[in-house]
Amino acid sequence: MTQHLQSTTVLKNGVKMPWFGIGVFKVEEGPELIHAVKFAMKHGYRSIDTASIYGNEEGVGEGIRKGLVEAGITREELFVTSKVWNADLGYEATLAAYEASLQRLGLDYLDLYLIHWPVEGKYKDAWRALETLYKDGKVKAIGVSNFQVHHLEDLMKDAEIKPMINQVEYHPYLTQKEVQSFCQKHGIQLEAWSPLMQGQLLDHPVITAIAQKYNKSSAQIILRWDLQNGVVTIPKSTKEHRIVENANIFDFELTTEDMTAIDELNRNHRVGPDPDHIDF
Repeated sequence: MTQHLQSTTVLKNGVKMPWFGIGVFKVEEGPELIHAVKFAMKHGYRSIDTASIYGNEEGVGEGIRKGLVEAGITREELFVTSKVWNADLGYEATLAAYEASLQRLGLDYLDLYLIHWPVEGKYKDAWRALETLYKDGKVKAIGVSNFQVHHLEDLMKDAEIKPMINQVEYHPYLTQKEVQSFCQKHGIQLEAWSPLMQGQLLDHPVITAIAQKYNKSSAQIILRWDLQNGVVTIPKSTKEHRIVENANIFDFELTTEDMTAIDELNRNHRVGPDPDHIDF
C-alpha cells in the first residue's frame, strides 16, 4: 500500500497520479492561498486540485510557479487537476473553459480535467470535448466528479474513452460502496473530496479511540482509511501545521478491525449537494 507522500496510483491509461494531494475549495485568491500551495509543494505534496468555480486558479498558478522554484522540482513532477463548471457544459463551451482555466493557471497543460457535476442532458457533450482534449494531447487524463452509478452507465454508453477518475464526496459517513465497486469493476479510480467531512467527524468516539491507539490525530486516521480503501484523497488546508500533519500518515497501518469499524460508521450522509438533485 501507499508508502510515502509521492506514492502514485496508475490510472487506466498508464498515467501516474499521487494518492495524496491538497485541495483548495473555498480558499480565496490572495497570499494565504499562494502560500498554502507553495508550502504543500515544499513539504513534498505533488498533487493540487482546483476548479474554475473556486475562482482561485490564478492564485493556484502563482503558488505553483513559486513552489516549483522553492521545492526545486519540474512541472512534470506535479499533478494538477481542474474542473469544468456547469455553465460551461457543452462541446465548444467546454473546450473554451479548458483553455480559460489553463490561462488563469498559467500552465501549458493539465494532468487531469474533470466534469464537475452530472448536469442532466449536458454532460455527454462536455465529455466529447474532454475526449477531444485528451486525444489532442492537451490533457494527460480525463474524468468526472460527483457521478453516481447511473450517470456513469449513461455516460459510458456513448463514450469512446471511459473516465479515468470519479471524484466524489467520500468520508466515514458516506462510504459510497456501490459507486466504488462499480468504479473498480470498470478501472475508474475513485477520489475523495471533503474526506474529513469539513471537520465534523474529528470528535467521533470511534475515530478518536482509534487515533489514541496509534498516537495519531483523528484526521490522520480518516485519511489513512481513505488510502487503505484504495481511494485517492485531497484534504484541504491552508494552515502549515495541518498541511504537514495531514500528510504524516505513511508510518502506520490500520488493522482490518479498525478499517471495518470506520466503514460501519456509514450513514449515507452528505455535507455537499446530492448529485441527483442539483439546481445550479
